[in-house]
Order: sequence, then C-alpha cells, then structure tokens
Amino acid sequence: MSFQQIIDQPRVVDALRRAIERKRVAHAYLFFGPDGVGKRAAALAFAKALQCERGGPDPCDVCTSCSKVNRLIHPDVQVLLPSPKDTSPEDIAERLQLLAGNPYATVDYVRRPVLSDPSKESNKQALYRIEEFQEDMRRQMGFKPLEGRYKIAIITDADLLRNETANAFLKLLEEPPPQTVFVLTTSRPERLLPTILSRCQRLRFDLLSTDAIAQALHEREGIEPTQAAVLARMADGSYARALDLAGNEDLLAGRQLVLDYLRAAYANNVDKLADLADQMAGMGRERLKGTFSLMLRWIRDLLLYRTMGADAPLVNVDQQDVIERFCKNIPGVDIEAMILLVEQAMELVERNVHQGLIVTTLAQRLHQTMRGTPVSRLYIPLVEANGLHP
Repeated sequence: MSFQQIIDQPRVVDALRRAIERKRVAHAYLFFGPDGVGKRAAALAFAKALQCERGGPDPCDVCTSCSKVNRLIHPDVQVLLPSPKDTSPEDIAERLQLLAGNPYATVDYVRRPVLSDPSKESNKQALYRIEEFQEDMRRQMGFKPLEGRYKIAIITDADLLRNETANAFLKLLEEPPPQTVFVLTTSRPERLLPTILSRCQRLRFDLLSTDAIAQALHEREGIEPTQAAVLARMADGSYARALDLAGNEDLLAGRQLVLDYLRAAYANNVDKLADLADQMAGMGRERLKGTFSLMLRWIRDLLLYRTMGADAPLVNVDQQDVIERFCKNIPGVDIEAMILLVEQAMELVERNVHQGLIVTTLAQRLHQTMRGTPVSRLYIPLVEANGLHP
C-alpha cells in the first residue's frame, strides 16, 4: 500500500509526505476518524515510506524493505491488534496476513470476532493487556533498528489501551527510544488518556465520498459500476464497510426481506407477516439491527424520490422502478413517521427487548402509517401509560 492507493484522504497524505520531505517526522502520531476510512492503510504506507531504501516522500514499492513491509514481515515494523484473552498466535497471524493483502479489510476482533463468519458475534472483550504489551511493545521497541532507519509500531484501535497498559505506554512516549515512531489509530480519541493525546501529532481522517468508494470498488475489486454505486451509498463513507457488504452473500436477500416485510405490512398480510417475523426474530441482535438499517435506507430512498423524482441520489439505485411504484401506490404516507418507527425499533433491539415483539409491533405501526393514520411512536413507556411521571 503506497500513498497513491490511499482513498480520498489528500490532506492526510500531503501532511505525511511533507513530514518525510522536511525530515520532521514526529515520534508519535494519532490517526483518528471513522472506521474503515484508511487509517491503517495510511499508517502502513507511512511506515513503508520511512523504511524505503530509496528514500523520499513516496515508497518505491520495489526494494526489499518495501516488499517486507507489504507482507508485514519487516523486523522493524510492528502492527498490534487488541485481542480477547487466550487468542491463538495463529489467529492473529491470519488476521495480519489478510491485513497485508488489503489494509482496508476488517480484521479486528471488535468488528469481526470470527474471520470465517462475519455474522457471528462474541461477548469476549478485545483489549491490550499489560503482559503482552511489555513483550510486544516495550521490549521490542527498545532495540535499535535491525534493517530500517526506524523502529515503527502501529497500534490499531488504541482506545483499547486501558488503565495499566495505557500508563505503561505513556512512560514509553515520555522517554521514547531513539529512531522510534509510534502510530496510533482510533475512531474514539476521547477514550485515550489526555497525556497520551498531548504527546501525539494528530491527523484527522474524514468519511470517504460515495464516488471515491464506488470507483475503488470498480477498479480494485472488479465490481460492475451499478452494483458498486449501490454498495458505496450503503457504506456510509467507509471503504471497509463497502468491502464487507460486497462480500456479504446475504445482502441481496436482506434487501428483498425488507421489501417483502414492507409490502406485507402495507397489505396487513397476517400469514406472510408471521413467517417474516419468525425469520427476523431468529436473527442475532446485530443481524436484526443490520436489517433495520437496510429498511431505513429503503424508506429514506422513498423520501428522496418523493422530493427529487428521478434525479434523487438513491442508495438502492438499482431498484428505482420499485421505489417509484411504491411512492405512486401510497402517495399520502408519512415517510418521516416511518423513519422514526424503525429508528425506535433499532433502539429497542439495542436494549435487548424481545425481538419477535419488536418486529410484530413495528409491522402493525407501519401498516397504520402507510394506510393514512400516522403513528410516530412504536411503544408507550409504562409510566406514561399509567399516567405517571418519572
């Protein structure tokens, strides 16, 4: 991964190139911003440029050093991932291998607990533990570079440095060994110790444009333009999420499930709704939230089409005809009320309310709203129903 391959982050790339050109490389950087927008990719490109045998602000991508960084086997470049307790070295090695193949891939234990099954969830907490930190970081970074000009450590999801480990890292930052560079990446900088933040040069990463994501999906992954446009609009500015969606075999089925659910709710098709409710209630919490996210995008497409017509920037651009027919068949529907109902359903899922009850009640409320009786609340709190006030 070189700087030219970083997607849609020109300000960050320019800052890193200038630092190398002017020989003003800081000993610690904080790359912060949303998930999946290129923080790790930029960190690896930066490490490669710093170690490149040719020198200069851009890595040559052909020397031995560049090749080793590309494969994540350079002895002077470490990439650390927070992991659950008792994680096997083989599992970490597999994740690093995938990261070497594509720095935008989702390989962390927080968003992908099980590599082989993206839908599988885990209650295990991923952290940096003090024992591993002392071995993988403090001792290793204390040595002089073996082959490169610097010892470089890339600490991903640095907000998971907790308590004892964070304080140990702070001591390392306060008295950094010579020729060392630390790059911390996080989407939650507010969770880092202020004393760590104050010792890092901060670079903010922004959400990626839809066009940039679509272009990268087409050019890098070979996805045809119409499908790339759909995935890009569903990705919410994250290329990593776009890749996850592209590899999700259930995505098309999920979109069809949403459409079937909305149609059954409109028609009050009890038998069909019962089948769909059973199917959705049997999903895990994250999968059901994902289905509701697809539903929100569909409903918002209705709102966009009603407002802008054929020029609307739809997420489900490949289903414009279906959206157009939906708008014509229910011209008086309160779409904003539908959005509020689905958002409340997502909140209830997060609070572990019975999923079957959520799905069934949501269908009833959507039916009322689509049939001309707008309902903006999915439920009424018990204290309100009893005329009480908290």
